[in-house]
Amino acid sequence: MPHAFDPELAAALTMMEPTDLSDLAAARAAQKARLAAAVAAADTTGVTVTELPGPGVPLRLYRPAAAGSAPLPAVYRIHGGGFTMGHPDVDHEANLRLTRALPCAVVSPEYRLAPEHPYPAGLDDCYAGLCWLAEHAAELGVRPEALAVAGDSAGACLAAAVALLARDRGGPSLRLQYLDSPSLDDRLTTPSALRFIDTPIWNRPSALLSWDAYLGAGVPGSPDVPVTAAPGRATAAELAGLPPAHVTVMELDPLRDEGIDYARALLAAGVTTELHLYPGTFHGSALVRHSAVARRMAEEEVAVLGRALAW
Repeated sequence: MPHAFDPELAAALTMMEPTDLSDLAAARAAQKARLAAAVAAADTTGVTVTELPGPGVPLRLYRPAAAGSAPLPAVYRIHGGGFTMGHPDVDHEANLRLTRALPCAVVSPEYRLAPEHPYPAGLDDCYAGLCWLAEHAAELGVRPEALAVAGDSAGACLAAAVALLARDRGGPSLRLQYLDSPSLDDRLTTPSALRFIDTPIWNRPSALLSWDAYLGAGVPGSPDVPVTAAPGRATAAELAGLPPAHVTVMELDPLRDEGIDYARALLAAGVTTELHLYPGTFHGSALVRHSAVARRMAEEEVAVLGRALAW
């Protein structure tokens, strides 16, 4: 069906490849090739990038070179990819930009992917990486009292779940959870999840395959899926005591309404929450970096995280 896309985004659609999770091996191979080219072309000037062994899960640390060893706030940023794809390289350029702009340290975990490693493997990796970061803050030049967790799409689901685990397990204190186009609800029963079956980058068929891979075939939509797997299932009572949240949603995205619903549930739980919907956008619109709306998204991320992590 026709969609009222932002004109700049619509013009870029012919150059964007769809995500086809039905052939996961091919999708991963294509993404790997694209990422290799993008990483090779990325400008790392002014940023020191270090690969860390982490706690059994590799971590990538970005620091502004001019900061030396001075302790900095840190953003623990989890890449997206439908739980089945991706690598820290997905966010490499964005992490470089964020490191320079704030300035801050950015840490990205290379968590295990489904379906080879279904829930809770990826979440366990992400939480272990956050704890390791806090425990090694002094040697990494990070201020453990100034941490935020962030992610987009499936990465935002993992970020929201990490915030839940940190609260429940007495883990690192977080100043903010930044959830960009979050995938939060395996039931896929919202109006946007039912409507957007043909949207670019991400649509209902992709979401169905993604949740099947993460939870196991036949599990999504069943009654016993825990809130750490699908935070959109949480009641307001289950969300009380979480760190402040910033939720960003795209207008023409099957994930739109679950992000709005989650923001409303957080507010009902007494969690300070800001919600921003970008009109005319689809899932992954930030990839069209030259567009005005993508520039606004990037500027907002810097401003929101900057306020939360202010010295």
